[in-house]
Amino acid sequence: MNLMANILLNVLIAFLIGSLLLGLYRKVVARVQTRPGPPIIQYLLHLLKFYIKESSFPKTAAMPFYIGIASILMVIWISAVIVGPVIQGSLLIIFAVYALHKIVEHNAGSSSGSPYGKLSCVRAVYSAAAEVPLFAVLVIIYLQTGSMGIADIINYQAVHGPLLYSIPLAAAMFFVLIVSKAQYTPFSITKGKDIVSGYETEHFGLLRGYLMISESIMWYMLLWIFLTVFIGALSPVGYLIGMIGITVGIAFISATSPLLNPNHSVILQILFAAIGIIGSILLMNVI
Repeated sequence: MNLMANILLNVLIAFLIGSLLLGLYRKVVARVQTRPGPPIIQYLLHLLKFYIKESSFPKTAAMPFYIGIASILMVIWISAVIVGPVIQGSLLIIFAVYALHKIVEHNAGSSSGSPYGKLSCVRAVYSAAAEVPLFAVLVIIYLQTGSMGIADIINYQAVHGPLLYSIPLAAAMFFVLIVSKAQYTPFSITKGKDIVSGYETEHFGLLRGYLMISESIMWYMLLWIFLTVFIGALSPVGYLIGMIGITVGIAFISATSPLLNPNHSVILQILFAAIGIIGSILLMNVI
């Protein structure tokens, strides 16, 4: 298979599986809360709906920035698919993509002119204070494996076993990062219920479709990175089982946990990060 076909196939897989997992997420949350919930394909149906709806632009939007930012978000996560499953490049680039995602979150919120979007973009900057320490996961992984390359990390685990066993606190830190990107979890402050759809508010039609594609690919990639970096290369069935398991687990957290206010969310994430960093260093020294 040539490179372009491989890229297209992996992007399609990321989009479809990510969309179905997000649909499963909503279904599990509903069932835990004793509600019937939407069908698992509801996310895909919503996406189709936005693509056939007429696109509209608020008078307060900062054009053309308002249009471009939604496309940029989709492009950066497609880039993550290329760096990850396609070429198994540097983990540092994947984290750079995530950093760009935070910037786009901010700009998507501010470009619409919506007060809800502006509040979300402020929270995006604020939440970065909690997520910056989580980038220490990169250092911990490098100290353990001696490489930032995804292929090298996979080869290391083939010889020494999953990193989930040797640096479990680093895996827990990354898991908290995934939880923070799921909807309506305790750490999801950029798209909380109190600010409607957060930075996505006032995005309609085709632009909202771009944002939804980005969300589905992002969810797939965060799960793929976690499984690959902390467990190793899995079979397609293994990846699917792992992704379903993590999605269901986070759905339970979302369904049974209260939404934290931004201050408590950031402080708690920083506390988790501090425990993870110090604990991982101590464990590596002991081992």
